[in-house]
Amino acid sequence: MKVLVINCGSSSLKYQLIDSETEKALAIGLCERIGIDGRLVHTPAGGEKVVKEAAMDTHEAAIKLVLEALTNKDHGVISSLEEIGAVGHRVVHGGEKFASSTMITDEVLNAIEECCDLAPLHNPANLIGIRACKALMPNVPMVGVFDTAFHQTMPEKAYLYGLPSEYYDKYRIRKYGFHGTSHSFVAKRTMELCNLDPNNSKIIVCHLGNGASITAVKNGKSIDTSMGLTPLEGLTMGTRSGDIDPAIIEFIMKKENKSIDEAIEILNKKSGVYGVSGISSDFRDLEAATADGDEKARTATDLFVYRAAKYIGSYVTAMNGVDAIAFTAGLGENDKNVRGGIMSYLGYLGVEMVVENNNTRGKEIKLSTDDSKVQVWVVPTNEELAIARETVALI
Repeated sequence: MKVLVINCGSSSLKYQLIDSETEKALAIGLCERIGIDGRLVHTPAGGEKVVKEAAMDTHEAAIKLVLEALTNKDHGVISSLEEIGAVGHRVVHGGEKFASSTMITDEVLNAIEECCDLAPLHNPANLIGIRACKALMPNVPMVGVFDTAFHQTMPEKAYLYGLPSEYYDKYRIRKYGFHGTSHSFVAKRTMELCNLDPNNSKIIVCHLGNGASITAVKNGKSIDTSMGLTPLEGLTMGTRSGDIDPAIIEFIMKKENKSIDEAIEILNKKSGVYGVSGISSDFRDLEAATADGDEKARTATDLFVYRAAKYIGSYVTAMNGVDAIAFTAGLGENDKNVRGGIMSYLGYLGVEMVVENNNTRGKEIKLSTDDSKVQVWVVPTNEELAIARETVALI
């Protein structure tokens, strides 16, 4: 079966067409600047990248261009849309309504819409993409795969906040967690690499990118994760503050005469390593600036590494031990300085690093020595493949 995987943002759309039998991507692509001027970047497997400037007033227009690119006689990879057996959609927030992937029905669409208050930047865009696909491919089965679903196994002690219980009862204010598709995929692969029993294993997955989260996976299930009601909680990230004293928000609002929306904008888009360094949210820029003697860039990197190492330590406690730690996503797969910095805090776990292995980029590789008490691996994530697998399983 050929599965089209769609990941809609507010002004962008990422896609892959995956052959479920070989699990190979037949084509990957991106639509940018939807609603502005529009740009399609399409890459068929084994072929040249195709870039097309085209008007995309809506997500439906963008999906039309995607389908045209997939069936194009010169750079397409299928002869007709009838070859697409299913569509898998990434949906960011499923609240408590979805503990697993699900076939998309009108009832499911309504439930996703009810979660828009919990993810106002993401869920509306996800819904637009789903509805656009349904309009263009009305007879093709579609599946929603939720970022939050994997974390629905967290116990109350992990997901409840120390707030009056009426706020949970009325508004379902609690920790939900994100990056669940990635955490699930990487945890399963780590079990295979380390020859662990899925029903008797303790794994910590570090999804480290511009958005970053860490999850404790015990016996194959998420028992705690660093992101919360929204992706703002947890690690210091590219532009997000991560954990802070909540009174800071009021303090900034009063001192700077900011509205609540302006204060949240600062915490989401102007903080993190970008805010601390004053330079960039890109760790490559921070590395270059640090090499030139910029102390704020060094501090920003040190802060990121330290916070990540603290979360790992807390999850060792939560699981009363750990068998393996996996690094994934942009930084986790490629940044030797971030990985090496975090591993320098893990001596108490009996971890020793193979420096030569840590110098690799984007490759599945073991970072710890063979006699380390805890195995540490780089495990590249593949959320699109995970979505395709979930879709095929349901179809």
